[in-house]
Amino acid sequence: MSWPDHAIWWHVHPLSFLGAEPDALPAGAPVRHRLPVLVDWLDHLVGLGCNGLALGPVFAAETHGYDTTDHFRVDPRLGTEADLVELVDRAASRGVRVLLDGVFNHVGRSFAPFADVARRGAASPYADWFVPEGDDFRTFEGHRHLVALNHASPAVADHVADVLGHWLDRGVAGWRLDAAYAVPRPFWRTVTDRARARHPGVWFSGEVIHGDYAAYVVEGGLDTVTQYELWKAVWSSLNDRNPHELAWALKRHNAMLDTFAPQTFVGNHDVTRVASRLEDPRHLAHALAVLFTVGGTPSVYAGDERARKGVKEDRVGGDDAIRPAFPLSPSDLGAEGLAVQRLHQTLVGVRRRHPWLVRAQTRIHTLGHSVLSYSLVAPDAGSTLAVALNFGPSPATADIPAAAWTPVAGDASVDSVTGSVALPPASWFIATTSGIHN
Repeated sequence: MSWPDHAIWWHVHPLSFLGAEPDALPAGAPVRHRLPVLVDWLDHLVGLGCNGLALGPVFAAETHGYDTTDHFRVDPRLGTEADLVELVDRAASRGVRVLLDGVFNHVGRSFAPFADVARRGAASPYADWFVPEGDDFRTFEGHRHLVALNHASPAVADHVADVLGHWLDRGVAGWRLDAAYAVPRPFWRTVTDRARARHPGVWFSGEVIHGDYAAYVVEGGLDTVTQYELWKAVWSSLNDRNPHELAWALKRHNAMLDTFAPQTFVGNHDVTRVASRLEDPRHLAHALAVLFTVGGTPSVYAGDERARKGVKEDRVGGDDAIRPAFPLSPSDLGAEGLAVQRLHQTLVGVRRRHPWLVRAQTRIHTLGHSVLSYSLVAPDAGSTLAVALNFGPSPATADIPAAAWTPVAGDASVDSVTGSVALPPASWFIATTSGIHN
C-alpha cells in the first residue's frame, strides 16, 4: 500500500479558519503571520487519528482565496513562504503530509498576466492565456471576478506545471485541484505527468461534482476525485429514513473502486455542515460510520469533529457560516461537541486498524425500510468488517454473515450463529471477524 492508501485528511480553509481579513491587504501593509497558528493544531489533528492536513487556498488572492493573484506567493493575510514551509516541515515531523489547494481553472482579475492583457490587449505576451468573450473575457460560471484560463495555451500549462513543481519542491505531498470538472482532462494529464516526472509520489485529488468520475483518473492523470454522489446519498437517505438511495450510491461506489479510491467526505468548505444538514442528530453517527468504513480516502472538515453547525446560502457571504474563525488553540474549543470528537477518534481508530478498507467494496445483506447492513472483505480474505444501520425510530433487525463477530463500535448485539443483528432505535453497529468470504 502506498501512503495515500493510509491517508485520512483534516481539511482546513485557512483564510477563514485563521480569521483573516475578507479582502486582500493594501499594498505595503505588514504581513500577518497567521499560518504558524496551525502548528498548534497538529496535536489535535493527530489526536483525531488523521495523518494529513488538507489546506484550502494559501496563495495571494483578492478575497476568499479562489480568486488567485499570484500562485508563487503566500497570501500576506496568512504569512510568508517561510511560514508555509515551516508548517510543512513541522507537520512532516509528526508524520503528517500537507495537501495544497490549486486553483488553476480561473484567476482573480488582478492576476498580473490578466491585468497586462486588460491593459495592452493583443499586444500582451499573455494574450493567449485568456479567451475573449463579447466585450470581456470568459469567466468561471458567470462570475465576472473569476477569469477563466485558456487551457489550450501551452504557456498556461507551463505556468501550472511550474507552480506544482515549485511547491512540491518545498515538501508538500499533493494537490487538490479546484473546479477540476471545468478543465479539459487532457490538460490535467499534461501537467500531472510533468509533476510526477520530478515527484513520483505526488497525489492529485480533483474537485468533480458530477460526470464521469473515473475518466478524470484514467484520462486526466488524477489519483482521485471528490465523491459527491456518496456525500449526497448519505444525508439524503438518513433524512428520508430510506436507505435505498445510499445502497444505490454504494453500488456505484463499488464500480469506482475498480479504478480508483474516491475521496470521501460528509462535509467540506463548500457545503452545509453535516450537523446542520441532518434532521436527526442521532444520524451523525450513522454518517460517520459510513464514511470510515466504505472504500475511499476519507477527510474530515475542521469543526465537523465537534458537530459544528453552519448553513451555506446562495448569496454574497453565503459561505461565512460554514467557514467560521476558530480559536488560536484547540485547548480553547471548550467541551461542546467533545462526544462527537471522541466518536471520530473511535471510528478513525477502526479505519486505522483495517487500512485495507481503502479499496474494499461493499456487499449489502439487508436493505429494507429504515435498515441497511453491509460487509467489506480484505483482499486476502483475512478479515471482514460488517456494518448495520437502523435509520428509524423503532427497534429493527438486520442480517450479516454468520460468524464469530467481535463488536468494535455502536450499540447493538449480534447472534453469531444466525448473523442477526438486533438494533435499538436509530442505532448503528460495526463488528469484525476473520476468515469470511463474501
